[in-house]
Amino acid sequence: MELKSLAKDTAIYGLSSIVGRFLNYLLVPLYTNVIPASTGGYGIVSNVYAFTALMLVFLTFGMETGFFRFANKQDEDPRRVYANSLLFVGGLSLLFVLVCLSCLHPLAGVLGYAGHSDFVGMMVLVVALDSFQCIPFAYLRYKKRPIKFAAIKLFSIVGNIALNLFFLLLCPWLMRVAPGTVDWFYDPDYVVGYIFLSNLICSAVQMFFFIPELRGFSYRVDWGLIRRMVSYSFPLLVLGVVGILNMTVDKMIFPFLYEDRREGMEQLGIYSATSKVAMVMAMFTQAFRYAYEPFVFGKSRDKDSRQTYAQAMKYFFIFALLAFLTVMFYMDILRYLVARDYWEGLSVVAIVMLAEILKGIYMNLSFWYKLIDETRWGAYFSIIGCVVIVALNVWLVPRYGYLASAWASVAGYGVITLLSYFIGQRKYPIRYDVRGMAVYLLLAGVLYAASVGIGQAGLPVAVRLLLNTVLLLLFVAYLVKKDLPLKQLPYVGRFFK
Repeated sequence: MELKSLAKDTAIYGLSSIVGRFLNYLLVPLYTNVIPASTGGYGIVSNVYAFTALMLVFLTFGMETGFFRFANKQDEDPRRVYANSLLFVGGLSLLFVLVCLSCLHPLAGVLGYAGHSDFVGMMVLVVALDSFQCIPFAYLRYKKRPIKFAAIKLFSIVGNIALNLFFLLLCPWLMRVAPGTVDWFYDPDYVVGYIFLSNLICSAVQMFFFIPELRGFSYRVDWGLIRRMVSYSFPLLVLGVVGILNMTVDKMIFPFLYEDRREGMEQLGIYSATSKVAMVMAMFTQAFRYAYEPFVFGKSRDKDSRQTYAQAMKYFFIFALLAFLTVMFYMDILRYLVARDYWEGLSVVAIVMLAEILKGIYMNLSFWYKLIDETRWGAYFSIIGCVVIVALNVWLVPRYGYLASAWASVAGYGVITLLSYFIGQRKYPIRYDVRGMAVYLLLAGVLYAASVGIGQAGLPVAVRLLLNTVLLLLFVAYLVKKDLPLKQLPYVGRFFK
């Protein structure tokens, strides 16, 4: 029943994550077609969002996980925990906005955007709003309200897409056929800025959906509770900061590793755009985490919890491999997500997906130190991974470009995955089905190698796709025969009874 509940929640959270990310994918061909690779404009978008992601982790301060941990303690009032989480993150976000806006121009100069401090200013407001909203989103997950969670996420994403289409397609068209309708506010040369403006508008509007989650609580500061939560969450902050650096540091430092900053932005734009093709894995990992985190803490008092964690790890690994094969087998179709002048970077897709698989495995392994309240281990692992990734980027990117960045992520996540597994088996032993997962890995490797051979045979695209479909069905057939409990799945299971 526990895995059935987990599968159901993962499906609902996955709807907002996967459908939302897919809708955002529609922006990739839009961006890559309106922003030529040679301009480096998409590199600017990637660079700014990388810094935004880092600051979002700083401002949330690990309080998402801290909220789940303390709200599930028998001696704590969940409503008081939630209210104090809001007060802490909200106060931190407000302070961040005041400091950044008061020294906006020097800050923009340090980041390399002295001529576009408005870009930085807009994203400062976005990251403050998004960090505060992380707590109400966590509360919806705690209250088992995935429908509202998914609805808000999807509404915001659809709104962002609509605004992008308005600024990047409709307004340029109106400038040609009826300039008087838009020339009073629209600047054709401000393309990148409109991407950030669309994000800001959506983040601001999204606040209104959380009014019910912000009313009816007693907002009294409980310093004792906040100190305990900060003590628990601070190692998670370090973990989160270093963890996000593991994912984004290459995009932060990329322009600084080239003598010509414009060339660096151009290469970063190609790398970032083609990496989006690999984000199917990130969507699956995120959807699984949204359901898995409250599930783990709620299950932690049960006697058979470790066996359940082991099963969840195995199913995650199996479906991660399935996602990898699906993307790689249908690359002839998925490459059209980016404009042709970005296609030279498609060689990184398999490498980026491998890094995402390792990151997902590490995420599953990492719950042992959260459950025994030794979150410092997460900080240790993340720092080690970050050092590996940064060192390899600085050393190899000037020589090998974005391929080095992709392999650096694989190396970093590979190291910390191994460390978390071996240390975790001593601290909080879980009998994972390593042998069974190894069989799936071997099968996926053989099928992928066969697909590469098919691709090198010079066959027509339709034939390649057909043969790759057969290979994918072989993997699915083995999964259904060996491990997939179809009868236990929500909705699907009724057809197998």
